[in-house]
Amino acid sequence: MTVTAFSPDGLIQPVPYHHVAISSGARQVHVAGQIGRDPSGGQLDPGDLTGQVEQALRNTARALAGGGASFTDVVRLRFFVTQWHPDRMGAFMAGVENVADELGLTLPVPPTSLIGVEMLFEPDVLVEVEAYAVLD
Repeated sequence: MTVTAFSPDGLIQPVPYHHVAISSGARQVHVAGQIGRDPSGGQLDPGDLTGQVEQALRNTARALAGGGASFTDVVRLRFFVTQWHPDRMGAFMAGVENVADELGLTLPVPPTSLIGVEMLFEPDVLVEVEAYAVLD
């Protein structure tokens, strides 16, 4: 499977994500929202957006691997972040950048949405990430 990610001329640049991904293949892997908790559900990094982004992406990588995929197969990411404000972008991006090499997540990242929400399913959860991958 091949994913080609790019940002066409005429769209906002530079941004930390590609605007478009084109993939070939037939098998799709949809990863449900992953959060910054350990495998037993224990809290990690309460109140730390950077740490929770790191762990949520690690959990996403594990979920992708379970489906036979990796971040190189991802065509779309969607992040939900509680109490979002633009001044939190540095902490958010630090979490992405800190684990990108470890997880094989290229920068800029695939097409991505960051959606601010009031709260996720429990008050200590600051971020949730969904991933969509396409395989041959």
